[in-house]
Amino acid sequence: MQVLLAMIPAVFAMVYFFGPAVLINITLALAVALASEAVMLKIRKRPVKPFITDGSAAVTAILLAVAIPPLAPWWLTTIGVMFAIVFAKHLYGGLGYNPFNPAMVGYVLLLVSFPLEMTTWLPVISLSENPVDFMSAFQLIFHGETSSGLAMDTVSGATPLDAMKTQIGQQILPEYIVNQNLFGIFGGLGWEWINVWFAVGGLYLIYRRVINWHVPLAMLATIFVFSSITAIFAPETTGSPLFHLVSGGTMIGAFFIATDPVSGSTTVKGRIVFGAGVGALTYIIRIWGGYPDGVAFAVLLMNMAVPLIDYYTQPKVYGAVK
Repeated sequence: MQVLLAMIPAVFAMVYFFGPAVLINITLALAVALASEAVMLKIRKRPVKPFITDGSAAVTAILLAVAIPPLAPWWLTTIGVMFAIVFAKHLYGGLGYNPFNPAMVGYVLLLVSFPLEMTTWLPVISLSENPVDFMSAFQLIFHGETSSGLAMDTVSGATPLDAMKTQIGQQILPEYIVNQNLFGIFGGLGWEWINVWFAVGGLYLIYRRVINWHVPLAMLATIFVFSSITAIFAPETTGSPLFHLVSGGTMIGAFFIATDPVSGSTTVKGRIVFGAGVGALTYIIRIWGGYPDGVAFAVLLMNMAVPLIDYYTQPKVYGAVK
């Protein structure tokens, strides 16, 4: 419940910059997640109420909903959330037994299977020629077009990370790219503030001791170091270190996804290794991979490495002699 509370400021920021479609997508994801959770609990002959009300399914739903483009068709969100709850969570034994972060499993399934729908985002409202109100968003999500004939491809476009990656590939220098109206002070217009509010929510979770500081600090420090080195020796290939910190899913990944206590490392040294690995892989995928953002892939790859990390980072047992 504290995690859900900590996400509220960033969700409101997303609604401010991208409109009411964000809330529709979150509501749909919550409904599908709770229904899937209840059905799987019934099939597994487990009590429904304790698990439905523990907040875990809601966290998965909202994490996935805010990672999916706001105007994604209803079936896309439904498939992703159902796969996350049914396959990534319950078929591994339910809460506490899943080796992979369920939300990221659902996200990667959608990204690999439906790349066009998953990489087409709304521009921020201030840049949109056709601002999408609540009814238009509802019609686009559930019918594919509005009653006036407005279609998805007329109101959507690339994200700042995608634009940066594509234009660098066209030999355009980052210093010229960031002067476009799609970009703000340090990162993408709107995206930088959304990342700031996810960071604020994450610091609240650290203050309340819901999460530890090791993973976020290790992940963010690694991204900063890697991007700084690249900016010094090959500035034409990357954005600034601050751009990478406040763009895409950096902050939600650092504070809300990589800190998952079930699928992450359990030792202190292991959390630092895990966070650094997520940061390094995120940056490598962004710069040299085939996708503009690499947080989801990085988290899942490091989830696979958790048993090995935990094995080699076990603390010495109290009183043990070498």
